[in-house]
Amino acid sequence: MLSRFGKWAVALVVLTLACGHAMADDTLAKVKAAGKIAAGVKNDYRPWGFLDPSGQIVGMEVDLAKDIAKRLGVELQLVPVVAANRMEFLTQGNIDMIIATMSDTPERRKVVGMIEPQYYASATNVLAPKSAHLHAWTDLTGKKVCGVQGAFYNRGVEQKYQADIVSFAGVPDALKALQAGTCIAFVYDDTFIQSTLSAKDPQWADYEMPLKSEDPQPWAIGVRLDDVNGPFGQFLSKTSEEWHRTGYLIDLEKKWGITPSPFLVEMHNKYAAK
Repeated sequence: MLSRFGKWAVALVVLTLACGHAMADDTLAKVKAAGKIAAGVKNDYRPWGFLDPSGQIVGMEVDLAKDIAKRLGVELQLVPVVAANRMEFLTQGNIDMIIATMSDTPERRKVVGMIEPQYYASATNVLAPKSAHLHAWTDLTGKKVCGVQGAFYNRGVEQKYQADIVSFAGVPDALKALQAGTCIAFVYDDTFIQSTLSAKDPQWADYEMPLKSEDPQPWAIGVRLDDVNGPFGQFLSKTSEEWHRTGYLIDLEKKWGITPSPFLVEMHNKYAAK
């Protein structure tokens, strides 16, 4: 049998290990200790995350990541991600959070923690040449439609309208395929399509967003499941709430020339009234 001292020593070791494990799982503490936070962002999704002429990643979501780093007093590391790898990067520890146009869905909540309140929202639509004469979602039945790997829109359009989804690794590849005539349309966020068309780029002059947007989904900051109810998740939740309350997100929307979002107006009214 262990002596009283032995039992005390064992208890101390167990307590130390437990505290060490808790600290290891506390992303907020790790970020502050390291003096750096790694954020997964898009670099192909104008104007939320894209490359400027100098090769730097800029955009609305990059500004949000910068604000988080500023509040924490740490350096920001931007890590380019796409729909197919962003959750894997997070769970593997390559990044501390995702701010990359990620829709909050029940399936994704099984893998990563979704911060509430969500900071933006979008719906599903298509970018198509005007010559395709698309008028209804059923016009996609049996047709090849370009999509991005890992995007949740693909399954819905495939199942509801029996479209033949041709998936690509990223948005640029999907858009090139659309222009090459590989697909009749490109299915994606209506926010991205609106921004693409409103930029008045000559290469998209003969394209349109012809359908009624469907399946609206909010976008959330993603964290590891262990973080969502911990110090890091609580910090991000309060930050997102303040973004809505102060109108910061609406200001950023104006800064980046994004079509005003009814979601942001609704959320601002909700939190400003508290």
